[in-house]
This record gives sequence, structure tokens and C-alpha cells, in this order.
Amino acid sequence: MKIVKKGLPEHVAVIMDGNGRWARQRGLPRTVGHRQGMKRVKELIETAVKAGIKVLTLFAFSTENWSRPKREIVLLMNSLGAYLDRNIGELKKNDIRFRVIGRTEQLPSFLRVKIKSAQEHTKANAGMALVLAFNYGARQEIVDAARGCARSVQAGTLVPEDIDEEEFRTHLYAADLPDVDLLIRTSGELRISNFLLWQLSYAELYFPKKYWPDFCNEDLFRAIKEFQRRKRRFGGIDVDEKNN
Repeated sequence: MKIVKKGLPEHVAVIMDGNGRWARQRGLPRTVGHRQGMKRVKELIETAVKAGIKVLTLFAFSTENWSRPKREIVLLMNSLGAYLDRNIGELKKNDIRFRVIGRTEQLPSFLRVKIKSAQEHTKANAGMALVLAFNYGARQEIVDAARGCARSVQAGTLVPEDIDEEEFRTHLYAADLPDVDLLIRTSGELRISNFLLWQLSYAELYFPKKYWPDFCNEDLFRAIKEFQRRKRRFGGIDVDEKNN
């Protein structure tokens, strides 16, 4: 399946859902589902680069995920660390800029070191931005942004009357990135689960029924083609409607 470059979504965000259910259907431990999901992550990144996507944001670990079994949490932390160890050279080779959004200060120290190193080694890259939402929650991000505004007011560098959408945005985790154009959530669940609430305000939503470990390159192409078919009005009306 070929992708038409015209009308591509600039920013694609993905909620990678269904690893556990994929494994359960096969009588396998949940950890196997997560390992299979990691393979899909690598493939998706490569495909997004080839397709010409400028920003790819992946929801990997939410602030609510700490309630999961300890073994599963350890696997997810170690998986990210191992991915960065193995693929930092590939990220640099493909001109990918890596970054993490979320409350990273709550992550294990070994992982914070790896994340910082990966961000430092790829910060000059000018290709696709690969954003990993890890220990991330959208409500928490909005709270943190509000605190940032409050600190600026307290410091005397901002007055409350100057707080508008643009000012508030500067206090978000990745203020320099564009809003999400296309959100994909696998597994057929029809919710956004505290993910990028601010940035998803005008996004097109796409909910394939496949579990994440089964989501392949062709599925990403279908999502992009569906996005290209839709008409985004942003509160306005179509040109055809104006003329009627």
C-alpha cells in the first residue's frame, strides 16, 4: 500500500493498547505480549520515518500503570532501557530526535540516565521527532503547566491577565511540538485514557480493533489514508458550503 504525501498528518500519536489481551488469547503471560509489542514499536518508527511523519508520539507508560504487577512494571522499565541501549545508533543514523514527556523524575535512576543520554545524543537531529510518553498523564501535564504559570506570576515575570492559550502552551512538556493531527488507539477501545488532552483538541481519532502486537505497517497506512479522506473544519465550514 502506497502513501500519498499530500495531506499527511504532521503529528501522529498512538495509544499502544492490547498487549495483555493479545497474550491472554494465546495462553501466554502478559510479559510476552509486551515483548511482542516492543517489536511493533521498532517497525512503526521505521515506517513513520519512511512515510514522512514529522512527529510520532507513543503512549508507553501512564501514571496509572504503577498499579500493575511489579514484574510487569520492571519489564517495561527494562525494555525501554534496553531499547535505548540497542537503538541509539539507529536513531542517530535515521536523524530521529528522541525525547520523553512525563514525570520522569519518578522513574528509576538507571532509566533517567539512559533517557537523558539518548535525548542529548539526538537533540541536534533534524528528522522525525520520536516522543515517548512515559509516566505520563494529561491531567498531570495540565496541572504542571498551571504550576509553571503560577511560578512565573510569583516571580513577577508574568501577570495573570497575560495568561492565554499560547502562554499556557509554553509550560506544557513539549511546547515546541505541533498539536496532534491523528490519534490511533489499537484494540478497539473507544477512549483516550488521559492522553494529550490539550494537544488532541482538534485531532482525528482512529480506533482499529487489532491488538497492538498485530498492528502492522499496512494498518498504519490505512489510518493515514483514512485521515487524508476526512475534512478538518476547525469550527468553520467547507468551501463548498460557503458557496451554497
